[in-house]
Amino acid sequence: MTSAVVLAVGGVGAWIYQDLNNNIGSADVGDKLGDNRPENLSPGSKNIMLVGSDSRDGANAKYGGSDLTTMQSDTLMVLHIPANREWAAVVSFPRDSWVEISACERGDGSSSAPHKAKINEAFAIGGSTGKVAEAAACSIKTVEANTGLRIDHFMSIDFSGFKGMVDALDGIEVCPKQAIHSKKAHLDMEPGCQTVDGETALGYVRVRYGVGDGSDIGRIGRQQEFMNALVTKAKDKLTSPNSLYGFLQSATKSLTTDPDMAGIKQIYSLADELKGIPKERLAFLTVPNYPREADFPQDLANVAWQYPQAADLFTSLAQDKEITKAQLQTAVKDLIYASNVRVQVLNGTGQSGRAAEVAEKLRAAGLTVVGTGNAPQTVARTTVAFPAGLEKQSAVLTSRLPAGVTAAPSADAAAGLVTLVVGPDLDVDEVA
Repeated sequence: MTSAVVLAVGGVGAWIYQDLNNNIGSADVGDKLGDNRPENLSPGSKNIMLVGSDSRDGANAKYGGSDLTTMQSDTLMVLHIPANREWAAVVSFPRDSWVEISACERGDGSSSAPHKAKINEAFAIGGSTGKVAEAAACSIKTVEANTGLRIDHFMSIDFSGFKGMVDALDGIEVCPKQAIHSKKAHLDMEPGCQTVDGETALGYVRVRYGVGDGSDIGRIGRQQEFMNALVTKAKDKLTSPNSLYGFLQSATKSLTTDPDMAGIKQIYSLADELKGIPKERLAFLTVPNYPREADFPQDLANVAWQYPQAADLFTSLAQDKEITKAQLQTAVKDLIYASNVRVQVLNGTGQSGRAAEVAEKLRAAGLTVVGTGNAPQTVARTTVAFPAGLEKQSAVLTSRLPAGVTAAPSADAAAGLVTLVVGPDLDVDEVA
């Protein structure tokens, strides 16, 4: 949705400039992100965090205000714009992703401790008192810590703005393959292609249970298809002043950004950078994942990120390398559950307890640690060794370790195991 806002601003005239400019909210997160942030490895590229806010204030109250006590991130994405402006990627993060939530500042001045939870909890923690700055800052910190991507800007848009945008375009065509009937999403739809208004569109992109497998992954697929259709229609439809004005009024009134993006001029500049990118080189991607119950049978509600594919995706974007949807789909077919990687951890530091510390982090990430012990001798650097046939398993392990740790085949490696020898260079906090 935010992509369409950016592109539409490219056609705005001076006659409504100031009106729209005053609509956009600003939330300063700069002093809430701390100093331990990833570097931008590709100067000139940009990563913009896009949040669909599930706030139930004001016009959104009818969607269940009494059920929620804090702000929610209904949708979480990162838009990567490369330095050459020849392609772009929108990466969706499943809201059920089980990740480490960073320590965050709440709106009341207190702080939360780092812990494991669904990734969308970050927005809720920061937004516990309804302040967008704290909500966005906690999500940014969590995304950065789990991906290594430097987030340069953020944009948040809420329900009411989404509906108005769709209605200003006279609806969007969707093509559900099966009937969808959901009281929770206020939705009743028959299968087949149909043009939906803003109210129905909102239910369509939000509905989860009772459709397909009821997963958030299925919902992400519908959201990405809808965004693609919305962007395409916005390019074709927003040629009349009335349509354009209605679209941007709805969008900007519901838009909150960081101060550097809070204005029509800034969004226009972003639109100018994006408008030359061919549609076929705008990739809608989803962080590779699988049901977490494959590693932890008792967890039926969350998803684990698939490694090394997730790490490879983040690394490619950090290094400003284009990755297509077809490439990612091919990569994720090679699925190895973390629990299928059997690891022995040996302490090569000479300092007591290091193997046990690392083993604990790996078990928490789902890997199967079969034993710990001391290496035959101390080592200068951390190493990973594996016997022939376990190349893919070693790649899963290595992707959960800090950059610089490499794996190598070894005829002396224990059969059926990937062996991690912990050296003094390994920061336990950066494991998994």
